[in-house]
Amino acid sequence: MSSARCVEGAGSVTWWGFSPARDLTATGPVKQQGELNVLLVGSSDPRHILKTFAGLEDTDSLHVWVIENSMEVIARQLLLLSLSLAPEESTSVHKKAETFLEVLGNSELRSETGDALREAAARLVDYVTVGQEAEPHPCLDTSLLKFRERDELVRIFRTWAKPGTEGSGSVSITRAWDARVRQHLGTRYDARRGCFDWDLAMKLHQRGAGVINKQQYFEWRSQGMAFQMREGVYKTTNPTLLSYRILRHRGDKVAVAGYWGDIVSSPYLCFGVETSDLSLLKTENGSHVKTAQDISFANVQALLQALSSRGQRPEETLVNTPTPGLLLPTGLSVTFLPLDALSRLPDKKSFSHFFHCIYLSAGMAHQLGGPLQQVCSPGGVLVVELARFLLDLSADQERGFVETVVEGAKDAGFDPWTPADPDPTHAVFTPQTPPDLHLQEGHTTGTMSP
Repeated sequence: MSSARCVEGAGSVTWWGFSPARDLTATGPVKQQGELNVLLVGSSDPRHILKTFAGLEDTDSLHVWVIENSMEVIARQLLLLSLSLAPEESTSVHKKAETFLEVLGNSELRSETGDALREAAARLVDYVTVGQEAEPHPCLDTSLLKFRERDELVRIFRTWAKPGTEGSGSVSITRAWDARVRQHLGTRYDARRGCFDWDLAMKLHQRGAGVINKQQYFEWRSQGMAFQMREGVYKTTNPTLLSYRILRHRGDKVAVAGYWGDIVSSPYLCFGVETSDLSLLKTENGSHVKTAQDISFANVQALLQALSSRGQRPEETLVNTPTPGLLLPTGLSVTFLPLDALSRLPDKKSFSHFFHCIYLSAGMAHQLGGPLQQVCSPGGVLVVELARFLLDLSADQERGFVETVVEGAKDAGFDPWTPADPDPTHAVFTPQTPPDLHLQEGHTTGTMSP
């Protein structure tokens, strides 16, 4: 299989991650506690934010710093977090979990979910336009983005809030999805169900995602519909999965709107292949009783419940907020950094040995380099997503990816750390201690406990 075909399967924009959610404070030699700073590079969705926050003690606080490679992905993260912060007075945790998963992984939505998406997007337009001077929502901070990046966020949110603006209404996500499947499979398109079955049985199931149901996986591969938890009409286009890609047409570069994300691995990987509730993994006659959709819902509902349990009403702390109704979780802050921020972090003294955990997605593993050690705290960890669920890679390519990550991390000043129960989806590293570290000025850091 060509490398170009590999890229087409995973997509040129990452709408969701290729690994399960992780509590990043517990991903390393010790459980980190206190005032914690976590850097996410290319995580694509809020799964690690929600999972890590749910694992905090009452006395802990978490500040997450997010770097992505496109403004569309940042906008989607903000939208999903905004939906997560809706208070129970306006919507139950059960309904929030359904809405969250539909927006995360469905090409088309129920009308009720579409309404919730538009309302959240309109609210975020006001939020980004007003800016942090008015402190509309301390949990979600976009003030460090460049002005043009914030302008782009406003454009994206307005497009989502009013379908049909700026050409988005002319894009059929159903046709866009099918075009991607045709492009990826080529001459195998007419035998696509056999291709889907092979990817599910011989790749996903063999790599540890056996709970993914065949019927649901086929539905997603065919139409982009991963989560249909309620009976209803799913006909509202999910605008958060549409973006532009620069393609060549007759020698000219043209921006083409369409679906350019994953069409192979599935959004079930984020929340649906692991659970601490063993009853959800029960099998009968060799088949799982529950599906990845069931597990995704149970996990997301539990994470949103944890978020809600530490949430305050906005009127308790804010006045004249343009984001009415959003919870203010005690001890959680999320700051979005500019797209090119990673290489410039070491230039800022405030970030020197600052982060207790640095997370790099598989798509951002090429960013492994010297600057990471300069911004990682002495007791911190570096976590890199592996290519286990990039299905178009061969076994040799997957092993080669691991070797490249290990070599890159060592060159960046990190040593591999292997737990008693190794995680096949992530590699974990600890920083090599510089000999002159004790001479450097310290920062407020979290304490460690076994």
